[in-house]
Amino acid sequence: MTAHPEPDLVTADLAELRRLLDVRTARVDGQLALLAQRSEQQERDADDVQARVARLEHTRWPLPSLAALTGLAALLVALWQAIGR
Repeated sequence: MTAHPEPDLVTADLAELRRLLDVRTARVDGQLALLAQRSEQQERDADDVQARVARLEHTRWPLPSLAALTGLAALLVALWQAIGR
């Protein structure tokens, strides 16, 4: 009886370990590729949302300016009426 296993068993075990390592590596590579793709999609979506917000901010009504102009016009009308009477 020998203390070392047969060379064929060692070779078979090493081949099995190598196969398992290759399978796991391929699985991790696939997951990393998927994560990279999702990350790129999220960046594109964030850029699109940012562009839409910028367009909305650019086209919105300047409410504080309109309120100031309306108040000034009301003041002028009130003064004109007060002076005209």
